[in-house]
Amino acid sequence: MSWSGFKKTVNRAGTTLMQKTGQIERTVDREFADEEAKYKIFEKETQALQKEAKAYLDAMRAMTAAQTRLADTIDVFYGAADRTSDGAMACHAYKRSVDDLDAGISRELDAPYRTCVLEPLGKMCAYFPIINDTIAKRNKKLLDYDSARSKVRKFIDKPSEDPTKLPKAEQEHEAAKEVFEYMNEQILTELPQLMDLRVPFFDPTFEAMIRMQCKFAEEGYEKMGGVQRYFSDSVRDDYATGQLDAQVEGVLQEMKELSICGGQGANN
Repeated sequence: MSWSGFKKTVNRAGTTLMQKTGQIERTVDREFADEEAKYKIFEKETQALQKEAKAYLDAMRAMTAAQTRLADTIDVFYGAADRTSDGAMACHAYKRSVDDLDAGISRELDAPYRTCVLEPLGKMCAYFPIINDTIAKRNKKLLDYDSARSKVRKFIDKPSEDPTKLPKAEQEHEAAKEVFEYMNEQILTELPQLMDLRVPFFDPTFEAMIRMQCKFAEEGYEKMGGVQRYFSDSVRDDYATGQLDAQVEGVLQEMKELSICGGQGANN
């Protein structure tokens, strides 16, 4: 920081302190406060959307990866049994399906999702630090303006013996006022424009997100539908009537009767 910048920082800190103690009048700009509040909500929600959009892609990857690991594990069970049984055939079909889904995420959804969803959100979020820096500069110029106005009022209330001080203070006041009003008007004009543009900007991104979610769901349904054909048509009815639960309970009972599971044949 240059010496000039350091002096400005110190002077602004002093102005802020004197405003808090009521020694210098603070300019209250309701219009700016309203626009800034709207912008801050927009910034917060957009950053949250960016975070959740990435989390959704990560979740799709995690789910298909988990399905693949699950299929590998189930395949081990059936690999040691009859590979020609309906269950084994369904297992092999399931493994092929989830492998295809996992590969499809990387091949067909990952890159388009990044291009159409994550990148636009990232570009929008990249503007926020620039906008915030502009707002911070505007607030600093407001402090300079308030300080200059206070100095003029001081010389008017208590004239100085030096007749040049008041004209100089008035000149500094006009310069500070001009700089502040220029930045303030720019922000008040462009922040609403930014807010108006957010919907047209996000429309294509939202549409792409929905289309890719539909594609993912449709492909998953199609793949799993192919696995269903290996099961008996009566399975769904058996599930509804509780027959499958009874079958599972029967197998569990047989396991329970094994000596290694603590059955009656176990040694005391």
